[in-house]
Amino acid sequence: MLKEFREFALKGNAVDLAIGVIIGAAFGGIVTSLVNDVMMPPIGKVLGGVDFSNLFVVLGDGEYSSLKAAKDAGAATINYGVFLNNVINFLIVALVLFFVVRGMNALKRERPAPVVTPTEKPCPQCAMTIPMAAKRCPHCTSPLG
Repeated sequence: MLKEFREFALKGNAVDLAIGVIIGAAFGGIVTSLVNDVMMPPIGKVLGGVDFSNLFVVLGDGEYSSLKAAKDAGAATINYGVFLNNVINFLIVALVLFFVVRGMNALKRERPAPVVTPTEKPCPQCAMTIPMAAKRCPHCTSPLG
């Protein structure tokens, strides 16, 4: 059983999957930072200083100046700003993955096979293969025109 587990764990697919998950998690952190620290501040500035992560609706009574204050007070909220951040995050990830996959597909494209000049041809009389420069078939001795 230990041998079977070792074979399973060391198969190329399992190792590739593990590496993909680890790189995906690291990439997720980069994209999250890109969205929260690079993309959202200019978008918020264009929209009048709005911070998407601080957009929410309180379900029930009370008004709170920030999402953190509402959470600390135990108020039920709909956090649509956080949802907008996640949608933008998804769109950026999808766009980046599109370009990565497109680039990988371009690298994987098969090159056309080189054109090979034929060195042999069939004899029109006996259909045996003969050299292209032959003037007479060595098999049936037919003259080649």
